[in-house]
Amino acid sequence: MRILVVGGSGLIGSHVVDVLRERGHAATTVARTARPGVDHVVDVGSAAVDALRELLAGHDGVVYATRTDEQRPLPKPIYPVFRRDNVEPVVRLFTAARREGLTRGVIMGSYYTHFDRLHPQLRLAARHTYIRCRVEQAREGRAAAGPDLPVAVLELPFVFGRAGDRLPNWAGPLDRWARSRTPLLAPAGGTAAASARSVADIAVDALEQASGADIPVADENLTWSDMIARVAEAVGRRRRVARLPAGAVKAALRLGGALQALSRRESGVNPTHFPDLLLAELFIEPTSGRPLDPALRETFTETASTG
Repeated sequence: MRILVVGGSGLIGSHVVDVLRERGHAATTVARTARPGVDHVVDVGSAAVDALRELLAGHDGVVYATRTDEQRPLPKPIYPVFRRDNVEPVVRLFTAARREGLTRGVIMGSYYTHFDRLHPQLRLAARHTYIRCRVEQAREGRAAAGPDLPVAVLELPFVFGRAGDRLPNWAGPLDRWARSRTPLLAPAGGTAAASARSVADIAVDALEQASGADIPVADENLTWSDMIARVAEAVGRRRRVARLPAGAVKAALRLGGALQALSRRESGVNPTHFPDLLLAELFIEPTSGRPLDPALRETFTETASTG
């Protein structure tokens, strides 16, 4: 296969490129900024369908591996911004892919869409703009691709790992906290987690099988306490993680939501309703069973020297 990887210089995209080449496939990389290993410098977020067709010509498939910061507060209304960044580029990309006759695709999505399906009573898409746009991204991307271009959506949790100097965007603050003398606190609940390498293996499996499935991804399920303790151990500061009361979490997040409302700003994940997610066990079954510790150590042991 010959695959175009959009976001091919990022944490996940870089690993997808590595796995494709290890399995004997050809990979072409696209990114917004020039870096070693980037074949085409293109802002896919604003590129027209005809320009995307030129990039896609001669390829068998395409991987969309870019993302938006869902936590950054923006002036209201944020839905048009999140739709512009998350949905519209995917629609144009897969419209171009269909017209060029590509036969397989992958979107790197979010595990929130998995839980939106699993727990409709939480009304996640209605309450959180980011989740709404992730749901629309998958639905409208597949509609643009049409029936002859199956598109798998990998529903990703916390992803650990490193690709050169590329790290998860939340790794720096968590690393500094774990290294500090500040007490470590964690609420109830937890999250699924995976390594970037596992995500890449699953993505290439989906391409090879021309899968059009929703694929929730997890190597391990971690409580927040376990995750923070393992980060602290990885940075050489092993210590106890105390329990953060649920009431304190809810009060702090509701206050944050009220302050955002007063400033006429919003974030993609609504802080008023975020306790429903943060205090839940956002676990995925079955897990892959792959050990997460190598990727966790890779994420944190060198973070301080790079950030």
